[in-house]
Amino acid sequence: MNSKDSMLTKLAFLSVSFVITSAYAIQGAIPQLKAALGVSQAQAEYLATTPSFAVMFFVVLSPILQRIFKISDKKMIMIGVGLVGIAGIIPFFVNNYATILASRLLLGAGFGLYNSQCISMISVWYEGHVQSQMLGWRAAAEQIGQAFTLFVAGQLLAWTGNWHVPFLVYALAFAVLALFAIRVPDDAKVEVAAEASEQVEAVADNGVEKISPLVYVLALFAFVLCIDYVGLENRFSGLAVAIKGSNYTGASNFLSLMLIGATLGGLFYGAIHKKLGFGTVYLGLGLMALANFMIGFAGDNFVILTAGLLMVGFPLQLVSPMIFDLLPTLAPAKNQPMVTSLVLIGFNFGAFFSPTIAEWTNKLLGQPLEGLHLAAPFPLYGSLLIVIALIIMISRRRAAK
Repeated sequence: MNSKDSMLTKLAFLSVSFVITSAYAIQGAIPQLKAALGVSQAQAEYLATTPSFAVMFFVVLSPILQRIFKISDKKMIMIGVGLVGIAGIIPFFVNNYATILASRLLLGAGFGLYNSQCISMISVWYEGHVQSQMLGWRAAAEQIGQAFTLFVAGQLLAWTGNWHVPFLVYALAFAVLALFAIRVPDDAKVEVAAEASEQVEAVADNGVEKISPLVYVLALFAFVLCIDYVGLENRFSGLAVAIKGSNYTGASNFLSLMLIGATLGGLFYGAIHKKLGFGTVYLGLGLMALANFMIGFAGDNFVILTAGLLMVGFPLQLVSPMIFDLLPTLAPAKNQPMVTSLVLIGFNFGAFFSPTIAEWTNKLLGQPLEGLHLAAPFPLYGSLLIVIALIIMISRRRAAK
């Protein structure tokens, strides 16, 4: 059996998180997909966000399937990663929109099958400082993986000019599958002990008697955040092409850089929260609103457009961890898995419906879904974030009184 403490084994654990956020790797190719498939802007954007819809269901189904078929965490992760690789590269071979959309649903199913197991296996095999370290590295691996796959997909598009080729980035899943299968242990005794430990923790008393209605508010908040964040990602490539010309294929590079900002936000969240406390939420919402205004009013100024994009990732990683930090005080310990799932569903639901909300906003404002008009929703989103910050501030002051 491979040592769990070897660096290669730790990398194998982290590698599955490295590809779990690769659903958005093809965002830089949205303009080319739209033109080649003859679909609307919203339909093209759904090719990037549809996996989130499947993730919502399979995150819930995965543990049920494990219990029914007695599948270990390691085997479930391997099934999920294998499905990601197979479903991910299907669009390389086909030209039909419906088939590609179906393959993206399967891709999301693969992510959902092993999303929670990425965390649970680390919790089973590591403890103390090493466990905390591994969980932190796992979160960073997600952001770095998304940035890497976006960059590689963008380079494949730039080198070939063929919208099919970026989907080959999902072949990386097969390399991850091989490394994980060879290096990561699969010990039934440890998993049984972990399950017993989880059952004890589930009945532990955290002093909270019932689920607070604020849990549902936080789920709605997560929904709004993802509508905005994913909308910015989806429409940046179209705005860049509107400014730079139809042959421009460099959008993925900037989307990758944006994710580096998101990684930094996650790394500095603890220090900023220690200094500002709940004020971290106001800082995050303020910076996100500013990024929206920069993109919304950039016009044909590519520098301001990209500056707004690069800014938005950092504050999101200040706000979203705060949501999860609040949950232990808003529901009994035995209900924590359920309320955490509600918030995760809020994030994924927002990501999935982002194209439709953006399309509705364009229509509401009387703006066509093309060219620089793709930026129309973002000043409205920025204003909504400021309103949310004010509502939170007023509510907290009233509660304090």
